[in-house]
Amino acid sequence: MPGKTPWWRGAIIYQIYPRSFQDSNGDGVGDLQGILRRLDYVADLGVDAIWISPFFASPMADFGYDIADYRAVDPLFGTLEDFDQVLARAHQLGLKVMIDQVLSHTSDQHAWFAESRQDRTNPKADWYVWADPREDGGPPNNWLSIFGGSAWQWEPRREQYYLHNFLVAQPDLNFHHPAVRAASLDNVRFWLDRGVDGLRLDAINFCFHDRELRNNPAKPKSERVGRGFSADNPYAYQKHLYDNTRPENLAFLAELRQLLDEYPDIAALGEISAEDSLAAMAEYTRAGRLHMGYSFELLSEQRSAEFIEGTVAKLESQLTEGWPCWAISNHDVTRVATRWAGAESSPAQSILFSAMLCSLRGSACIYQGEELGLTEAEIPFEAIQDPYGKAFWPSFKGRDGCRTPMPWEADERGGFTQGRPWLPLPPEHRAISVASQLNRDQSHLQRFRRFLAWRRQQPALLHGAIRFLDLGQGILAFVREHADQHLLCVFNLSRRTLELGASAQLHDRIQRVLEGHGLSASSASDTPLRIGPDQCLFAALAPTQVGDSAASPADGNEASSVLAPAALP
Repeated sequence: MPGKTPWWRGAIIYQIYPRSFQDSNGDGVGDLQGILRRLDYVADLGVDAIWISPFFASPMADFGYDIADYRAVDPLFGTLEDFDQVLARAHQLGLKVMIDQVLSHTSDQHAWFAESRQDRTNPKADWYVWADPREDGGPPNNWLSIFGGSAWQWEPRREQYYLHNFLVAQPDLNFHHPAVRAASLDNVRFWLDRGVDGLRLDAINFCFHDRELRNNPAKPKSERVGRGFSADNPYAYQKHLYDNTRPENLAFLAELRQLLDEYPDIAALGEISAEDSLAAMAEYTRAGRLHMGYSFELLSEQRSAEFIEGTVAKLESQLTEGWPCWAISNHDVTRVATRWAGAESSPAQSILFSAMLCSLRGSACIYQGEELGLTEAEIPFEAIQDPYGKAFWPSFKGRDGCRTPMPWEADERGGFTQGRPWLPLPPEHRAISVASQLNRDQSHLQRFRRFLAWRRQQPALLHGAIRFLDLGQGILAFVREHADQHLLCVFNLSRRTLELGASAQLHDRIQRVLEGHGLSASSASDTPLRIGPDQCLFAALAPTQVGDSAASPADGNEASSVLAPAALP
């Protein structure tokens, strides 16, 4: 229908990490039939879509992000027929299905690479990034792998190095080659023809490299803060100007979008980790490119109201056409309950984080288990599976702590498997299993469900503009505006009761406090307004008091501009 809002704008996307969601055959590893078994649970959460992390044929050096066959399901997870069943059932339940596409690199076990590495004259000789050694035999430049060490690996058969931005077992494709781009798009078409509703494009800004292989410049020590990697990783020592986020990538995104536009109602969500990720998101989501950009900025250790406001406002100021997609947890970072709250983590705090995320302008990705309030698991060294954790132990323990199996039941295996789970389930997770929370009205799970159901009834939260307010330190406050709805959203991210700045004026503008969202909330009956730790406030504001972007703030504490919804890309 012309003018209909696309499903992905304002959507809540539930990320499923297949290895850890549900095992159906007792081998200790989750699979597609396990996902099928739990789809009703996911639909009952009130989410709009699922994003399934890689389930493709792979030697599992990086647990599926090293693909050996883009069109085959790894036997560990099942079959193509199993995937078709998941897709069909999800659609019956009203869920859209997004899948990962890892285009920038393959597994070293992929048939393309097996041919390419043989010599310099075979038909796929230039399908990967090959380079001659320096005169002293060293690698061609100073580029580094995210997983540590040089990004170049020697291949004696060709007497050349190949590029791997990630593991040695993940060689980078040469996207400067037209045949590589065409083959990659053809693999995407395979899944679009199968009926998927969207793609999450892994490391999409890594597809192109600098043809001249110029060295990356050094980064000052003060700037060595990681986007998913620790400061002691040498990768943080460089400004990555030449090994990713190259300008040629934009033309490829246009090619990809042309393909996507052949299919109705498809969404492409690009994972973008760059030197300036917010600027890259804005660039990558301009008209004719990606539909949404997946930001790393809120996956950081920082969680202050000032940081969140500054991050979102900075992106909004640049994002003139695209649509943001926010996340505070995923399969690569410490779970937010631990990362943002540490030892003080509590269910009230965890649900507040999720509600804040889902109240920002944009779409949101919820990582499996966040609806339960799961914390980061402690994994002993002998149980670690993640190659990243093994390489950087003990200063960095890898990503296994956020990848432990879903606790469906309270038993030792958590209802996840009849066998030995591939990672241990910590007792503290089993204590807050799905089964233990389903019948408790005030459980984290039930409050999460109530919030998403309530959010669906708030047009401003789904599609509205955003206007930030300055209500004092520790308070994240903004107004979401859509048509006749002007919704005040206030979150206390501090550990103390706070009195809201300019509260007398603000109090007069509140028509009514909204209830039914399931969170711990402050009352608007007192002047001045006060809000306790882990509390929020949602209130309807009088529309005549809000003004437009050209109006002066009514009380001197409101941001002077509305960050409006972007045009459809």
